[in-house]
Amino acid sequence: MNHQHLIELPAPSPDARQHSERLQAIILDEIENALGHISFEKFMQMALYYPGLGYYRSGAKKFGKGGDFVTAPELSPLFSHCVARQIQQVLQHDSAGCILEVGAGSGVMALEILRELERRKTLPDCYYILEVSAELRDRQYKLIAEQAPHFIERLQWLEALPTSPISGVIVANEVLDAMPVHKFKIENGIKEFYVGCKEAQFHWSVGLPSHTKLIDAIENLAVKFPQGYESEINLLLTPWIKSLAAVLQKGVLLLMDYGFVRAEYYHPERSMGTLLCHYQQRAHDDPLIFPGIQDITANVDFTAIALAGEKAGLDVAGFTHQAAFLMNCGLMEFATQNVDYRDHYLLAQQIKRLTLPSEMGERFKAIALGKNFSDALIGFQQFDQTGRL
Repeated sequence: MNHQHLIELPAPSPDARQHSERLQAIILDEIENALGHISFEKFMQMALYYPGLGYYRSGAKKFGKGGDFVTAPELSPLFSHCVARQIQQVLQHDSAGCILEVGAGSGVMALEILRELERRKTLPDCYYILEVSAELRDRQYKLIAEQAPHFIERLQWLEALPTSPISGVIVANEVLDAMPVHKFKIENGIKEFYVGCKEAQFHWSVGLPSHTKLIDAIENLAVKFPQGYESEINLLLTPWIKSLAAVLQKGVLLLMDYGFVRAEYYHPERSMGTLLCHYQQRAHDDPLIFPGIQDITANVDFTAIALAGEKAGLDVAGFTHQAAFLMNCGLMEFATQNVDYRDHYLLAQQIKRLTLPSEMGERFKAIALGKNFSDALIGFQQFDQTGRL
């Protein structure tokens, strides 16, 4: 286990520590039963999604001020209002259009999308929220019931994808980066990272890949990796996109997250991978500490999304960085409307954080995959970078 970060990170509260120790004991049991180690993918899955104790399945505050990280919708309502404009363009084609948001966080994006669509007289028939966390479902419901109770009748919370197909928009913001990934190393062939334990502490080990699917997937990247290169790969991405494509009868799948096109993701200089943890507004690179009370993320391979979409019968309808997407969707118009946004200084700060290359502007990307939908999407009308995928 890597202790170098513990000095910089604040100590967990007694309750948080107890929570983490309960999950740690369960993961240690799993390691023992698996004869001494589990794949990092299995570790990440348990740390984030173990029922009742995993980071995304428990009651700790994750988003916004006082949480572990701030997402774009938490940062400014302008983000969600721009997303709403893109959604409006798709919904105008279908009088019975629906929205399905996957992993709605605090619920603030859903609330602000609905507010903007109401202003534009394009409210959807139905707004589904697919949310695995009971605690987050409760928070989302409370937020919307308090702030805009008249939207509640349009909302429907789901624990699994809808059984009947929908027309409209499926939207997911910062969902893919929290999907469990396999961590691999090139060392006389392909090796995989495992998590073992010594004296009740987690530690890394490297061994042969846990299954041939992993070897095939890494070879299919068609990247010439140098010896010693480390990175990650998300094997859940393709089936996930396929399941969403099966639900979407007609419309657009809009995904926003941080990451790279493949050539940049597996660039020789990015030789230690992209794993990043978030704990009490601090970012660090040790995923083996504080299980259940810190976020673990990996950057997204946007080329993999495009290929998975095409495999599932979707067309790549646009790809660009967040700054261009928001500008295309009228960010500066919202900023100058001066109707609901009274503090110009605050507004300028929000816009900087959303669009500057040194902030979220270029690290975050937006990709749209269409099905039976041929209109040119407004969010990608300038600076479309689909050719880079």
